[in-house]
Amino acid sequence: MQLHDILLLRTSEILPASYIHNFGIMYAVLIKERSTKILRPIEKLIEKRKEEFIRNNLMSDEFIDFIQQNKKPMDKLLSYYACAIMEVETKFRVLDHQYSLEYDRNPIEDIKSRVKSWESLIKKVRRKEIPLTLSSIEENIHDIAGVRVVCSFPDDIYMLADCLLNQDDITLIEKKDYIKNPKPGGYRSLHLIISVPIFLQDEKRMVTVEVQLRTIAMDFWASLEHKIRYKKNIPEDKALYLQNEMLECAEISADLDRRMQNVRDVISKNVPKEEKIPFLGEMI
Repeated sequence: MQLHDILLLRTSEILPASYIHNFGIMYAVLIKERSTKILRPIEKLIEKRKEEFIRNNLMSDEFIDFIQQNKKPMDKLLSYYACAIMEVETKFRVLDHQYSLEYDRNPIEDIKSRVKSWESLIKKVRRKEIPLTLSSIEENIHDIAGVRVVCSFPDDIYMLADCLLNQDDITLIEKKDYIKNPKPGGYRSLHLIISVPIFLQDEKRMVTVEVQLRTIAMDFWASLEHKIRYKKNIPEDKALYLQNEMLECAEISADLDRRMQNVRDVISKNVPKEEKIPFLGEMI
């Protein structure tokens, strides 16, 4: 007897409801067991073929040789970007040292740098839909090498940027001022895409580097924003609240920078250069 025949009997009230309910459960279990028996051998076959493909192709000597041959040029390219970072870091450290000798203070609080990982690079190539070639990567991706300079005051940012760009071996490719024109979410920083020469054994290469200059307050906000940006499963109303809260924190951070800049300006205009300004701890 088919299930629809049983249902017809139920509607005519020939069979009791308990009989129909129990039969429906038994029928569903039977169908599930039958499907499982059919699918299980297919799943085992797929898994077996998958293991054979990995063993015969991805673990073969030919494939390993292919990876090594193509990985070596990329490793070489990334080493050029690492050298370019050294060049840019040295330029900033020299500027910081010179400024400390002349003005008895260091405009740079910290310098951070990184070369984009192979995984991040591949993801960006895919996102930008560019060919996976060395020449295409060099031409289209400008943040493989990154240097972040954390400064004491907003004025230090523009002073250091001008000093860097005035050097005759530095070429400015692009400039984005997110301090004067913050991003909608509140992000503030000065971005420079520059080209810097590196001197190898038998050649000189121009390499692109992204330089970010920001204050301590800007760096504090950006670091925390980056940590919480990718949190998932946040309700829509809470997400909107967090967005507004982060924007307000960015405004507070910007106001703090402005006030600290004003404090420094007042001190520099009213205190002789040779006179030492005591720290708060020394005044207590």
